[in-house]
Amino acid sequence: MSNITACPLDCYDACEILFEQGTIKGLKEGHTNGFLCQHLNHYEKHETIQVPRYKGAEITIDEALVKLKEMINSSKSDEILYYRGTGNFALMQEVGDHFFSSYGATLTDGNLCDGAGEEGIIQGRGSNKNMPIHEVAKSEVVIFWGRNPHVTSSHILPLIKGKTIIVIDPIKTKIAKAADLHIQLKPHTDLFLAMLLSRFLHIENGCDEEFLDKYASGYEEYYELTQNLRIKATLEQIDVSLGELGDLLRQVKGKRVAIVCGVGIQKYSDGVDVMRAIDAFATMLGLFGKEGCGVSYLGSSREGIASPFKKDAKKVSKVNTDFSLFKTVFIQGSNPLSQMPDSLRVRESISKVENVVYFGLYENETSEIADLVIPAKSFLYKDDVRTSYSHNRISIMSKVASSDIGISEYELTAYLCKEYALPIESEEFYLKYFKSFAIKKMDGLSYVDKREEIPYKDGFDTEDKEFIFPDEFNSKIGEKDGMHLITSKSQNSLNTQFNREESVYLHSSLGFREGEIVTVSSINGSVELKVKNNDDLRADCVLIYSGTKGVNNLTSSKHALSTKSAIFQENKVEIKR
Repeated sequence: MSNITACPLDCYDACEILFEQGTIKGLKEGHTNGFLCQHLNHYEKHETIQVPRYKGAEITIDEALVKLKEMINSSKSDEILYYRGTGNFALMQEVGDHFFSSYGATLTDGNLCDGAGEEGIIQGRGSNKNMPIHEVAKSEVVIFWGRNPHVTSSHILPLIKGKTIIVIDPIKTKIAKAADLHIQLKPHTDLFLAMLLSRFLHIENGCDEEFLDKYASGYEEYYELTQNLRIKATLEQIDVSLGELGDLLRQVKGKRVAIVCGVGIQKYSDGVDVMRAIDAFATMLGLFGKEGCGVSYLGSSREGIASPFKKDAKKVSKVNTDFSLFKTVFIQGSNPLSQMPDSLRVRESISKVENVVYFGLYENETSEIADLVIPAKSFLYKDDVRTSYSHNRISIMSKVASSDIGISEYELTAYLCKEYALPIESEEFYLKYFKSFAIKKMDGLSYVDKREEIPYKDGFDTEDKEFIFPDEFNSKIGEKDGMHLITSKSQNSLNTQFNREESVYLHSSLGFREGEIVTVSSINGSVELKVKNNDDLRADCVLIYSGTKGVNNLTSSKHALSTKSAIFQENKVEIKR
């Protein structure tokens, strides 16, 4: 049994781990040089579900599996929904798709996180190939656009020492306070800032014309599109000065620039356009296909790895699933009653389901209402393989300890396949299959084979190898009454795991007392929270961290335009005592 494994959590870094005498440590030879984030440093302190239960009564794992089979038998195949979370990047987590697809159940598609941004990237570049994190170390200038690395990707921090740092963010984050330039723009105006930057870059002859003529010849038409913006009025509406635009352009022209984007920029109905406009600005600078340059967002963690599991099935959107259409709902590694937008609708919908099964590690809103709760095995007690959406590493997640608690995803799926006489390969077969995509390089670490070190070096993945600029935009700078809702990730929690926040953060100029209870409301619902004052916010912003209980009472279950992606920051909110 190995004592080396890797972190399963939903973050950019994918730390590699040394497990010794029951303690987790960072692997010094790994790509994060032995450092772990605070979630992983305190991983063992967070209680997991220890015992299965049915209708509130504790049962054994064997009894839980029998109950699960009874629920499946009581339902027609098209009355069964398999709702799997995607916050765990270990590849074997998808094995459940295999059984439920083979059985004829319904699966989900769509995205609760980064889907609009990814779609915007694909529309421009033809594919979503991420700028590997090690390329940031070769840059001269790093722009953190809506990204807070101290919270979401702390291992990037050693790579940016000595570089020019620019931050574009409505919040004065820790990185913003240390930056050479911080543009504290109004939320949901990133599209217009990106278009103005492209426009002024062209006016100042700062474009990489050699690159554009070869790989993005439609740039003149895009420049004409940016001229539809009235400069003075737009600057006033986005709350950015002409001087700030000039300062940014002076620091990026002719430099190796990495634009590091967070997911908050695309949590809107026009999120696809926002990411396309940022990509367009990067293209005008000629940042693709070169060392130390590019746009880092969330790349496809599965790029170059074909799934061995059966997945062809009827699907419903993960964003606005109508659970009431199903008799049995199997929920794996997700907390839809809190994580899905428009939580009040979700709770009403799922209350009409006869059999709700929760399969996961932690207690939460969904496990509380589930008829059958099945504890999963922690990553320490099973074998797996993981990839990342931030870099090209592939990590072997070896079983480092034994436990009688819970059941692994493969074990549960293999049981169901056996009971229903459906084909499935051995666990060893799938592990060997995933490991076959790994190749060791000079640094001794394993990487996904055949991925480009510098993406788009020979042009984009479009039909003619050229970047496709937007030819229209339908977005308008919001005129709706109310305050902007920001749903950033918290330093203390991850999604709805660990130490979840309980407060709403407001600028002190609004006059609310520290600790008083207020009602935050939107057109979708309301939530009562305790006030914490934070003058790092703009006065027109309300910050409620994404794992906070009730935050998604406020959010809309509508899709972003042209993709099935959630739009958590679309609704304006009001604060009342």
